[in-house]
Amino acid sequence: SGVTKVKVTVTGGGGGGGGHGAAHDKGGHGGAGGTAIEIIDVSSVSSVTVTIGAGGAGGGSGANNGVTGGTSSFGSYCSGAGGGHGIQGNFGVNLGGQGGAASGGTMNIVGGSGGGGQDDNFVTGYDTAFGNGGSSIWGGGGHGASSTTASQTGRAYGSGGGGGVHTAGAGAAGKDGVCVVEEYK
Repeated sequence: SGVTKVKVTVTGGGGGGGGHGAAHDKGGHGGAGGTAIEIIDVSSVSSVTVTIGAGGAGGGSGANNGVTGGTSSFGSYCSGAGGGHGIQGNFGVNLGGQGGAASGGTMNIVGGSGGGGQDDNFVTGYDTAFGNGGSSIWGGGGHGASSTTASQTGRAYGSGGGGGVHTAGAGAAGKDGVCVVEEYK
């Protein structure tokens, strides 16, 4: 009790990485959720509904896109949209998922975009989904798959998941978002 202001930092969920597509394809990586930062006078507020956006699922092995991350919000005050999904690898030009936007904050920070995938690009003995899922303000995203390693789930809150390759085909999930509330008297 006695709290009059709160500083809210809210970040959307990270996007999931794309599946590999077909032989020698590399799925795109998921984007990171956006972040809103706001100081709010709560002296006459009794409660606020907080929503945490889930990280998007990774695309399954084959021509399967990842899933966009969910939106996180602190009531109607501020919100961070989820990061965009990674596109499956058999798609031609294949950009990674875009970073999510944010609104309502004094500072609205767009999440980092995920790295791109590749269609039918193979170097003998070196099959890797280059790059990573997008970084959020909390840290980096998951790495892409290689011929011997599965793609990695987003590492920091709101970061994107890595994309798959044909030998480790599924993309990885983005990391859930977060809402941090600091109280001031």
